[in-house]
Amino acid sequence: MNAIEPSITFRNIYELKISEGRVVLLEIPAAPRGIPIACNGHYYARAADSLVGMGLDKQDEIRRQTMIDDWSAQIVPQASLSDLDPVAIQKARDFFALKHANRFPAETMSAWSTETFLNRAKVTRDGKITRAALLLLGAQESVHFLSPHPAQITWKLEGPERAYEHFGPPFLLATTQLYQKIRNIQLRLLPQDELLPIEISKYDQKIILEALHNCIAHQDYTRNGRIIVTEQPDRLIFENEGDFFEGKPDDYILGEKTPRRYRNAFLIEAMVSLNMIDKMGYGIHDMHKGQAKRYFPMPDYNLSQPNAVCMTIYGGVVDPAYSRLLMQQTNLSLTDILALDRVQKKLALPEGVIKHLRHAGLIEGRRPNFHVSASVAAATSSKADYIRTRALDNSHYIKLITEYLAKFGQASRKDIDKFLWDKLSDALNEGQKSRKIGNLLTALRRSGRIRNTGPRKSPVWQLAE
Repeated sequence: MNAIEPSITFRNIYELKISEGRVVLLEIPAAPRGIPIACNGHYYARAADSLVGMGLDKQDEIRRQTMIDDWSAQIVPQASLSDLDPVAIQKARDFFALKHANRFPAETMSAWSTETFLNRAKVTRDGKITRAALLLLGAQESVHFLSPHPAQITWKLEGPERAYEHFGPPFLLATTQLYQKIRNIQLRLLPQDELLPIEISKYDQKIILEALHNCIAHQDYTRNGRIIVTEQPDRLIFENEGDFFEGKPDDYILGEKTPRRYRNAFLIEAMVSLNMIDKMGYGIHDMHKGQAKRYFPMPDYNLSQPNAVCMTIYGGVVDPAYSRLLMQQTNLSLTDILALDRVQKKLALPEGVIKHLRHAGLIEGRRPNFHVSASVAAATSSKADYIRTRALDNSHYIKLITEYLAKFGQASRKDIDKFLWDKLSDALNEGQKSRKIGNLLTALRRSGRIRNTGPRKSPVWQLAE
């Protein structure tokens, strides 16, 4: 303990006697707020399961804990209501009315003054402009009030074409403007057992805005960084400053964890009030469920960069077998879908999960080369192929021809071909289909059920009297 600086003492010492002997438990107090702890003059931090040297940026972050906790809640004395964007304020009113329709009558909310509304929406404090107000509703010209902290979201396009654009306050409007820059084309997914493709947009607007709003809500603005959205041909990458504030992304995927604290508590309250986010921790869960409903890969989180969060949302198929399986088995649990997503991305899985997926017939192959099973798709496909290729009895086609002639009065050979062609077995080639129709017409003529009223080379068939 003498090597620790500043020095600490044990909070409590507990003794427990068991059959194997005596167990002593030493309770060490939490580190003092705002002071990094050194051992023999060196500062250490944990990186996954390893102990590494603590960087200067992490030391500075710990020292800043003694400063005012919530950067977003601070009042900007020089700013006034005139520094807010009128369009953003009206949009905020609309969002607030939608969120709180059960609490306040519409006529009551519309009668509020701007100052009253902003206080009710928890954007301002006693009529005074906060940093949160400038971020969400500030006019573009008011960004200097936040200096040196850059309030900026950058969109950049990478691939065969390159482009970029910067978006500043009001963020309430900027997120939609940024979304409109994204190339959100329609994609066609063809299920294994269907003839018609499923058309789906490359990205879901709700998922993209959820990701953007999370970046705004959880950004560490004291680090003087900006939010970056990178659009690649098949994915979007969202980056914001500040590590994951409480827990890990995996804790929130199933929608079972509710965060107890926030980096920007005041800003988050304002965004919840304006219906931009929820504060129950459901956002990550909803994004994963949304991607699953679209048959696309799950979002990825990369926390390898110090003091930053990087999230990827896919805008296309990684493994067609994974997407087809989601189309065919719509009752898969989110837990199974997450595991299958790791399989298609060639990521490691616990042994218990592998056994479960194997038992359910969802994966095939040998470690480490597992892949999503195609057996379900193949089974369904074989049934569909049977329907398309089976040979129906001639009486079925004869009935179709006579019903056609009864309805339309007459038909040329070209008309009959067009009518029957797609109804014949897919196992027949074009020549076989043509001979099949000729044989059917010959059988009908010889039985006296139809007659030719046109020339021999260009017959016109009618029902016989």
